[in-house]
Amino acid sequence: MSMAAELDALRRPGDPDQNDEAVRKAQAERLIAVWDSPKGWRYWSDVNNTTVGVWYTATAFAFMLFAGVLGLLIRVQLSAPDNDFLTATMYNQVYTLHGTVMMFLFAVPIFEAVAVILLPQMLGARDLPFPRLSAFGYWCFLIGGIFVCGSIFFGQAPDSGWFMYPPLTTQERFTPGYGADIWLLGLSFIEVASIAAAVELIVGTLKCRPPGMRLNLMPLYAWYVLVVAAMILFAFPPLIAGDVLFEMERLFDWPFFDPTRGGDPMLWQHLFWIFGHPEVYIIFLPTIALFAMIIPTFARRPLIGYSWIVLAAVGTGFLSFGLWVHHMFATGLPAMSLGFFSAASEAVAIPTGVQIFVFLATCLAGRVIFSVPMLFVSGSLGIFVLGGLTGVMVALAPFDWQVHDTYFVVAHLHYVIIGGVLFPIVAGLYYYWPIVSSRKLSDRAGKWAFWLMFAGFNIGFFPMHYSGMIGMPRRVWTYPAALGLELPNLVSTVGAFIFASGFLIVVADMLRPRKDPYASRNVWNAGTLEWSGEVPDQPWGVRSIPIIRSRYPIWDQPNFLDDLDKGRFYLPDAQEGKRETLVTSVLDAEPVQCLRVPGPSFVPMIAAVFLGACFIAATFHYWTLTLASLAVAVFVIMFWLWRATAVIPEKDEKYVGLGLTLPTYVSGPHSVSWWAMFITMIGDATAFLSLVFGYYFFFTIHADFPPAGTAGPGQFWPTASLALFALAWGGTLLSHRVLKGGNVRGAQLLMAGALVAFLAAGAALLWGPHATGLQPTVHAYPAIVWIIAIWTAIHAGVGALMLAYCLVRSLAGHLTPRYDIDLSNVALYTHFAAATGLVTVLTIGWFPLVAGG
Repeated sequence: MSMAAELDALRRPGDPDQNDEAVRKAQAERLIAVWDSPKGWRYWSDVNNTTVGVWYTATAFAFMLFAGVLGLLIRVQLSAPDNDFLTATMYNQVYTLHGTVMMFLFAVPIFEAVAVILLPQMLGARDLPFPRLSAFGYWCFLIGGIFVCGSIFFGQAPDSGWFMYPPLTTQERFTPGYGADIWLLGLSFIEVASIAAAVELIVGTLKCRPPGMRLNLMPLYAWYVLVVAAMILFAFPPLIAGDVLFEMERLFDWPFFDPTRGGDPMLWQHLFWIFGHPEVYIIFLPTIALFAMIIPTFARRPLIGYSWIVLAAVGTGFLSFGLWVHHMFATGLPAMSLGFFSAASEAVAIPTGVQIFVFLATCLAGRVIFSVPMLFVSGSLGIFVLGGLTGVMVALAPFDWQVHDTYFVVAHLHYVIIGGVLFPIVAGLYYYWPIVSSRKLSDRAGKWAFWLMFAGFNIGFFPMHYSGMIGMPRRVWTYPAALGLELPNLVSTVGAFIFASGFLIVVADMLRPRKDPYASRNVWNAGTLEWSGEVPDQPWGVRSIPIIRSRYPIWDQPNFLDDLDKGRFYLPDAQEGKRETLVTSVLDAEPVQCLRVPGPSFVPMIAAVFLGACFIAATFHYWTLTLASLAVAVFVIMFWLWRATAVIPEKDEKYVGLGLTLPTYVSGPHSVSWWAMFITMIGDATAFLSLVFGYYFFFTIHADFPPAGTAGPGQFWPTASLALFALAWGGTLLSHRVLKGGNVRGAQLLMAGALVAFLAAGAALLWGPHATGLQPTVHAYPAIVWIIAIWTAIHAGVGALMLAYCLVRSLAGHLTPRYDIDLSNVALYTHFAAATGLVTVLTIGWFPLVAGG
């Protein structure tokens, strides 16, 4: 059956005549009224994915330009021996911020920014499921980025490298001032934005696909988004855990990394590189995803080996978590460990190579149309492959020992990062600019930019291989003459400025005033859904939510764009004046809900401001202001949840067209909020397990852990806490079941009891180490016991706060047997909270008894 016949068969008598221009015009006016961006000063309250994505992208590029200027300052300083262009202190701040900003404020955020713009269009959705969460993440990113970058103008920038190795950085006598604290707390705040975006993107990809778009029909970009967002959930939390340990030592002298008191700086390296090496692939895979969208368009054929490239992306993500010791070969690890991690580092080249060869095969099988985007794609592949070859070299421990901490590694890193990230992003800019502005960038300027960037990059960074091989260490402020380093450093500096001039052409092309006519619709003749937007772009995303039968529907489904434009698919109208999109099942994309998404609001911005104030005040040890800001942030977030989530709709069902009626309110696994809670808890559990890893790491390196004469928290209070956790868990689950059964009063009593049990569980857990006199400043053992106990007690407190919220919602009539999303999500949270309590009690309470026996 053709698509037109299928659509006609699904329509009911009385459905609007979508061939009637007057009907379509009225529908479009209602959609614009609902989805249009606010005007004037209220523009900054917008939460539409296109608007927030553009803010995000522009801000990430601004930070990248700032870091680029810092990089040029580094090259000027190193252009000649014995140079005094920068002082040693300023140089340390400049190179630390250069790496920090490029990695944390550009490479990861630019992926999330571009995905926020493109993903809804690729999925044929009106928006992502939590638009205010996207806005909240953006404002966190902006505030944290300004805080970190602005520190250099006050002489307080971090100056110990973007890796911040202790114990030098954790001891005030070696690292005075606020630089290390700004790095730690500023980046921890930025990581909130990254994890918020990851949750949004995963739920959007799994639950907001159009009907018919099964997992095996998703655009490859969506697959990469799913893989990378999942990697963020497992990679960023260990760094957050490490930041917690780091800041507790720096602020309160808890000796996690002090060898004289049982700590070990190697713990930081493990936690940091468990994050740091997967991050290379977190920033590389999304740009490979851009190749997967660009190459088929200009090869004029579908990508060869769809299943292979999906498996390769998943395999790359999986293997990347087994490579972190790749950065620690020179730390004196056992030979067996070196062999294992060296082999794993070599193995990751296999799925990476599969992806490269798939792209080459597609080009060879098609008829490539040469364009500016393809120029940057070609240049990127060449540069990245060279970086990959040197990566295989440093994956061999004997070779790594020779070039470790030399400019050879600097060259390798930049070949991978710039070849694998920046060049593809510029290719994506030239390819997707018509979607953002309805106009093309200049082909002539793009060609000039490419050749300057390509030549400048290789002139700038290829000589660094030689510099490193003859012994130039990285992170040095200057070097003496007569070492043979003058010429390669001067050449590298010249190349860096040539590269910068090429990139400035791209920036000027984006910023120049445009009076040229709009580009034609689907200007590149692509086959995927993001090119279905009208020109000029309309605020609603898609005119109607389509039925998908192909990976390239614009190419393969006859009259697809005409059916889309005339509203012949789902949700062609907005009769109730609500922002709506479809929620579908995870595997087969069967429609399950008509989701109402919230509109513009300043609440996400206000929440980000006060949460940012909490982190900033803590940096400067203003503890009263820290607690006050945290309290206000929690209140604003609660207000946000009360007003904009789990809203009881005015009707239980909505006719979405084509004979389909869907519920407007669902809970449990069909609900997007249930998935958001589940995914967030996975990230939270990863951070917790990283702290537990710290406990067992200390156990493996010490002959006596706990040390002799240390009583530990005992078994009574931890066991009592576990019993209370079980009571809170069981009470919450029972309250949900009782509520579903219609006994509202009984559910309220059970919620109140579970709330008290959570508070008592946290108190009992903290009382154990307090009652036995564990002093966290004396040794790493009491410090790690206290930090795990505090982490778990905080989660008990959060559980109590959630239950209090549900109880108030129930008393206000917003939580009922039919409308139970809040309690359903809290019940899911209690599974994780109870599991956290169990692992904590077994670790700090019972493991010492078993190990000592």
